[in-house]
Amino acid sequence: MKAETWIFAMTTAFFVLVSPAYWFITGDWTGTSALTMTTLLAAMVTVYLGFHAARMDPRPEDRKEAEIADGAGELGFFPPYSWWPLWCALTLSLIVYAVAFTAWWLVIIGFAVGAVTLSGLVFEYYRGEHAH
Repeated sequence: MKAETWIFAMTTAFFVLVSPAYWFITGDWTGTSALTMTTLLAAMVTVYLGFHAARMDPRPEDRKEAEIADGAGELGFFPPYSWWPLWCALTLSLIVYAVAFTAWWLVIIGFAVGAVTLSGLVFEYYRGEHAH
């Protein structure tokens, strides 16, 4: 994770330089505060990655003497196709549509349907074809 730490450290340094320059050039408080918060968020990620990079064993991509074969093996679990994200997105769009038009009865229906679709997404691997 040392490479990621350096990338975020450079990003943080960039925002540290850009934030005051933006304020001096434009005088805009909104953009300056947004850039300042972006700086702090990038610094937070940098500290997090640096903290964990110091405590974990180096990965093959972190070692200079590593070979391609060192990174071989299982990379992780990649889920197969799923229809549940589509239904969750449609349910959320129904709720947002209902709130925009103040149709509160439709919001209640949307939350009920949303509970079903979110449960289907969360428990997708406990039943059916892809059960573990």
